[in-house]
Amino acid sequence: MSKPWRNRGLWSRTGAALVATVLAGTAALAHTGVATAAPKNQLAAEIQPFLDAVTESGVPGSYVQVRRDGKTFTGASGVAFTETGAPARPDSRHRIGSVTKTFVSTTVLQLVGERRLSLDTSVDRLLPRFGLDPDITVRQLLNHTSGIGNYTSALNSFEVVEEWQTRTFTPDELVRLGQSFPDTGAPGERLSYSNTNYVLAGLIIEKVTGNDVEKEINRRIIRPLGLRDTYFPGRDPHIRGPHAGAYVALPDEQTGEITLRDFSVYNMTWAWTAGELISTTTDLNDFYRALITGRLLKPAQQKALLETVPWFPEQPDVLRYGLGIYALQLPCGTFWGHDGGVVGQVTQVLTSLDGRTQFAFGMNFGLNFYPDPAMQAAFNNLIVAGVCGPQDGTGADQLRTAGGTDVPLLPGAVRLDG
Repeated sequence: MSKPWRNRGLWSRTGAALVATVLAGTAALAHTGVATAAPKNQLAAEIQPFLDAVTESGVPGSYVQVRRDGKTFTGASGVAFTETGAPARPDSRHRIGSVTKTFVSTTVLQLVGERRLSLDTSVDRLLPRFGLDPDITVRQLLNHTSGIGNYTSALNSFEVVEEWQTRTFTPDELVRLGQSFPDTGAPGERLSYSNTNYVLAGLIIEKVTGNDVEKEINRRIIRPLGLRDTYFPGRDPHIRGPHAGAYVALPDEQTGEITLRDFSVYNMTWAWTAGELISTTTDLNDFYRALITGRLLKPAQQKALLETVPWFPEQPDVLRYGLGIYALQLPCGTFWGHDGGVVGQVTQVLTSLDGRTQFAFGMNFGLNFYPDPAMQAAFNNLIVAGVCGPQDGTGADQLRTAGGTDVPLLPGAVRLDG
């Protein structure tokens, strides 16, 4: 079902500018009631107002878990479903999108540690049926420097979003779709984020192990860490257990009416090892703490995990990508994690290098274009409050280094192809 919203703002009628206006319009109108729990500790008192501000900016519902200073706050704000008004739940299962990539890269690195694979192996040698440039290596898939086109560039309209909702893809189809787009550079030349890289990584795991990639990730990561709410849905379009909607704003340019369409029932085979996983904020924090503190990889592979290339060469210190994980510079230091964007849901996970400070967030709204300024500011301020604690005079722009104000905080989720 969908819910109409009246937009009283001005309209820009083209591309991302239209979407930004839609988001700005809903920011003033989508505040259907903030579900705020009474703070139980100082951490809750610090963070809940910032979480509520995200709802007030136009997000129907969101949930977060912050671990800092030996304390944990797990909270929610807004509604899970606009149709029923059911409050958002802190334990919501959520489509984590490209955060899946960290699970995949960890599995590949475990295989490297077992000497069953090398990061410098040619992908063409492993998967010759695709006729890839023989200079493309496994490492270049994991750090997005392969130059292979991004298959989700095809997910560029509401019509395609609706078509893919019920369509079942094979991994080979996704790779071929990626190859239909132009290469973005020579192998190793520069970072160019491509979901095709991680579909190929999933196929390599299956090639090397002779097992389904989902079973390998379950065996190596999910079960050993006790991540009971983390799973690959496969062809099942439903999210099992407690969960929220996945809202996309559908604008009518003539009337100014906005409809929030729920895409929480969605066939996720289009994302596979690039973004199919479902999880919770608790499970994500548990996974990243185990990974970042060296529990999942041998020392050599742990070092390789954190060897980075700049996402934005003109601002190399703001955001750097490793192997399925990135380093983001915040006012209180560097934090490691990933973001994810699928149709109607966005995720962000960040962890300090010692694993003691963690932030995992999900929201049930997003076209995954660059958000409007009010929403971006609210989200940025939530991250600062969660990760860094009270910061006198800290504004949204302080999430980026000087001169870096044009860098999106959700680099992998700012477009439909994130």
